Amino acid sequence: MLERFLRYSLERSQKISMIAEIDGIMKKMTVTIVRMDEKEISYVTSRSTKEKTLDRASILSASYARGDEGDTLKKENRKFSE
Repeated sequence: MLERFLRYSLERSQKISMIAEIDGIMKKMTVTIVRMDEKEISYVTSRSTKEKTLDRASILSASYARGDEGDTLKKENRKFSE
């Protein structure tokens, strides 16, 4: 399931909520994935547009960001109606 959320963010440039262990501390972050491979991900946050990297083994959980239902069909319909 984790892989699905990472790909969702990467492919659609959508924010996701992620919990990761960074320097021995669990942190909850809202991020947008900009690049990923088998070992690590690169992401940006709304606070900082500076790209950061994180080892994939450090990611404990991921889910939709607050306010995002994951309904991509609704988003596509909004684009066409504008």
